[in-house]
Amino acid sequence: MTTQDRLAEQRRERRERLRNPPTPPVGVLVLVGVCVAAMVGQEIFVVLAGDRPALQAWSTVFVAIVLQALPFLGLGVLLSGLIAAFVPDRVLQRVLPRRAGLAVPVAGVAGAALPGCECASVPFAGRMMTRGVAPSAALAFMLSSPAINPVVLVATAVAFPQEPMMVMARCLGGLGTALIVGWVWARFGRDVPLRPPRAIHAEDGGPWETFRLTVQHDLLQSGGFLVVGALFAATLNVAVDPAWSLSVAGVPIVSVLVLAVLAVLLAVCSEADAFVAASLTGFSPTAELAFMVVGPVVDLKLVAMQTGTFGQAFSRRFAPLTFVVAVVLSLVVGTVLL
Repeated sequence: MTTQDRLAEQRRERRERLRNPPTPPVGVLVLVGVCVAAMVGQEIFVVLAGDRPALQAWSTVFVAIVLQALPFLGLGVLLSGLIAAFVPDRVLQRVLPRRAGLAVPVAGVAGAALPGCECASVPFAGRMMTRGVAPSAALAFMLSSPAINPVVLVATAVAFPQEPMMVMARCLGGLGTALIVGWVWARFGRDVPLRPPRAIHAEDGGPWETFRLTVQHDLLQSGGFLVVGALFAATLNVAVDPAWSLSVAGVPIVSVLVLAVLAVLLAVCSEADAFVAASLTGFSPTAELAFMVVGPVVDLKLVAMQTGTFGQAFSRRFAPLTFVVAVVLSLVVGTVLL
């Protein structure tokens, strides 16, 4: 086929796509259906719960977590679908250095470009691995994206108007956690069984079909584990008595650990956790920082999604490593800046 024939064929394909635009991916329709069902179901559950405030609070927290996370989950799977369908492997391989030690900081800083929470970063990082990106770099991106993106930093500035250094502290703590965990994983995580998402290719369907299948696969898989994590988070959110935490707020290290553990259990989206942390006025700024640094990188719903995406062997090692690094960095950065 000559060059002119190929150009003519491409023009015919473009005209055909304009006449017959791709139908919405099934996964997107499922996303909208889940949002509507969650809102309607929550109202019904509140009516059935009657005068039982614990059940009403549980349903409210569960729906809030799901509805808060689903838009960003949708953003993440849409981006991963676009990468799978339209971005050649060589592009990602050229952007990131081949050496993992150099690729980790580049990927970590690049995480600021995706204004989404941790729910969006998991499928996006998984799709990066299927396109040839080193796991350590993809994981650094997954951790930094919900921690240092502009939306989160602006929300932190609004939540802490009297503490301008809190924004810098959160940025340093979140980025530092992503880089250290990425470097540690590059050095010691090579032998850990990792199950990255399989690459999805449509047979003779073109890039739009690949996009549709990728979005549908990632959304249904990640969305299911998001719901499981939200169930546990809502249950613990209701079960934890806020009064007991006030008794340990005056002990510096203990208060940091308490809020770090609460960040894991409550699973607040990174776009909203600054306002939750600011409301914990009985705790020190360093403890509030720990809540905001730990939450975006390790919480119940995030661990559930990572388990479903990368496997149990991965999450059993990755979650504790991330938690320890985030807590230590929170103590160091908080002591120096706050």
